[in-house]
Amino acid sequence: MQPNRRQLLHEFRSRTSTPPPADASRVWLKGHACGWAKPEAAAVVGLREGRASLPETDDGLAGLARRLHEAGVLSGWRNELLDVMGDDGRVLGRIERATMRPLGLMTRAVHLTAYAPDGRLWVARRALHKNTDPGMWDTLVGGLIAAGESPALALERESDEEAGLTPAHLRDAQPIGDFLVTRRVPEGYQREHVLVTDCVLPPDCTPCNRDGEVEEIRLAPAEEVLAGIADHQYTAEASLAILISLEAAARPG
Repeated sequence: MQPNRRQLLHEFRSRTSTPPPADASRVWLKGHACGWAKPEAAAVVGLREGRASLPETDDGLAGLARRLHEAGVLSGWRNELLDVMGDDGRVLGRIERATMRPLGLMTRAVHLTAYAPDGRLWVARRALHKNTDPGMWDTLVGGLIAAGESPALALERESDEEAGLTPAHLRDAQPIGDFLVTRRVPEGYQREHVLVTDCVLPPDCTPCNRDGEVEEIRLAPAEEVLAGIADHQYTAEASLAILISLEAAARPG
């Protein structure tokens, strides 16, 4: 039986909408609430009146990231800077990517749901060495928006790195929706705002990974992708992005 697209969408929205852990401490920066620190991270930051207040300068945030790393709180070190976003969407600073989930800070991401002219989807299987969701299926392109980067520029960069696509391939790409992920993960608490963009690639375009983070790229019929989503072969973020894309395509007009 063909999986019900709307039921799957409801299921994955529920799976990715969970409150912060009960033992997490509220994180503040420059008078703005911005995260939920797990206990080990809060201990390094230091608590005052139940709050974990971050250093107000980028140099101070860099020093905090190093202390968290030295304390064994971080799972690795990415050497990438991401914006620290207040709950109101204001950019408050920038910090090492590996700190985001231990501190429960908001990240922003882009996903490209790419189609062939015949309606099949281009999908990518994540490299087995990746820290998050190794070997799972994903959208053709997906990645975080770097500090100071616009969503459009992030999509161009990730499309080049992950699929060898040029800006010309994205000329007719259309933003079709967004969603918020809030869920407890081994590193802490994931909070991510994901922007979804659709595009149809020309028939002579064969995406090719360039950054070594993808095992394989292939075309798959939508029915096969839906079955894979129902069987939890796709990451939660990719599942939501694809389901939102297919739902948008099915709307009248």
